[in-house]
Amino acid sequence: MVESNRSLQLHLLLSRSTIVLSLQARTRDEVLRELAARVPGLEGRPERLEELVEALRDREELHSTGIGEGVALPHARQPLPHLSDRPVLVFGRHPGGVAFRAVDGRPVRLFFLMLAPDLTVHLAMLARISRLLRQVALREALMTAATPEAVIELLREAEARLDQGR
Repeated sequence: MVESNRSLQLHLLLSRSTIVLSLQARTRDEVLRELAARVPGLEGRPERLEELVEALRDREELHSTGIGEGVALPHARQPLPHLSDRPVLVFGRHPGGVAFRAVDGRPVRLFFLMLAPDLTVHLAMLARISRLLRQVALREALMTAATPEAVIELLREAEARLDQGR
């Protein structure tokens, strides 16, 4: 169980395999599928992948997770502990942006798919990534990060600043 947002380090949830620097999708649903395919443990389990994609689509139909400023935080409405018993974060960047029904109506280029084993972790992840992405400099740097390692380092640095109260 996560005791606070500070103890949840999002950069530690990312790896080379959960970062896509050039999404190929052209539609919202294609983005959701491309990101979901990067969730660890779903390889070779098409029924689980379909369940996740459907849960993500259902959530988008309820209300878009496009929070504005070119960012979306796709996630299921409810935790899906049978798909992962630990928190999962998948980062994707689209070169031109995708129409995602974001609150500001602009195309989305930065995506953070979140999957959590329980509601406490789900809410902690959502709160922490939302706070981090308020930083214009972080969003801009994520748009141009050249490698998955650079994405992880940018998030690590932003989390360190956040945790130090700067």
